[in-house]
Amino acid sequence: MLVRAGRVQVESIIEQAVSGLGFELVEVETSPKGRLLRVFIDAPSGISVDDCARVSNHLTRLFAVENVDYDRLEVSSPGLDRPLKKLTDFERFAGQQAQIRIRVAIDGQRNFAGVLEGVDDGKVLLVTDKGRVAFGLDQIDKARLVPKF
Repeated sequence: MLVRAGRVQVESIIEQAVSGLGFELVEVETSPKGRLLRVFIDAPSGISVDDCARVSNHLTRLFAVENVDYDRLEVSSPGLDRPLKKLTDFERFAGQQAQIRIRVAIDGQRNFAGVLEGVDDGKVLLVTDKGRVAFGLDQIDKARLVPKF
């Protein structure tokens, strides 16, 4: 078990600490046995190595106080192919290329690629080469930015 209180509480602790330091929590990953914690953070200005070290040091001290049981902590940027999880992510990255995989196929298709158009009435809008598609957040299995080189 990752922590005596549970994974949801650990994510809540991390979210509060990271936002208190002025960063956005993008994602928390754990190893199958919960011994490795990977924390991905972001900020509008980007993330530096010093930012990751600052968050890592803060979380290490906080986990000691909160009795979070883990072996290793990694803090990093989400990378250029950043996952998109919240509606605010889809709004923030409007105009950028993205890949979206949905849970249940539409006309036999589960994978979509195109340009994010933002959010309208709670639906994620994506412009593909076949036209505009709208997805509810609950329909989306995975979504990532597609980096341009």
